[in-house]
Amino acid sequence: QLQLVESGGGLVQPGGSLRLSCLASGSAISFYHIGWFRQAPGKEREGVSSISISGQSTYYADSVKGRFTIFRDNDQNTVYLQMNSLKSEDTALYFCAAAGVFRPTPRQGDFHSWGQGTQVTVSS
Repeated sequence: QLQLVESGGGLVQPGGSLRLSCLASGSAISFYHIGWFRQAPGKEREGVSSISISGQSTYYADSVKGRFTIFRDNDQNTVYLQMNSLKSEDTALYFCAAAGVFRPTPRQGDFHSWGQGTQVTVSS
């Protein structure tokens, strides 16, 4: 049974960078499309980025385009989210999840095996 664990969150100043990791166990991450989502206090969970099994197709929310990069290392059973030029509005709990289908715009209902999340706080 696939399990996903996020890591790499923390406190960073505006303009800083973080790299989040989504590590799979119980199954190979190479079998799944992977998405990153985030939920800020008082807001609904939103899709941030996703990547297809091959790594050749990706999705980015408009709010993170040009700043975040998603990539995968199937040998390490891990999908990463490189976050640069962080803003205070990026503050949220970040989750990764797996899907059997890749859509141009991810649908949360397609995703399963959600991790517990890693907190990202952008503040001076």
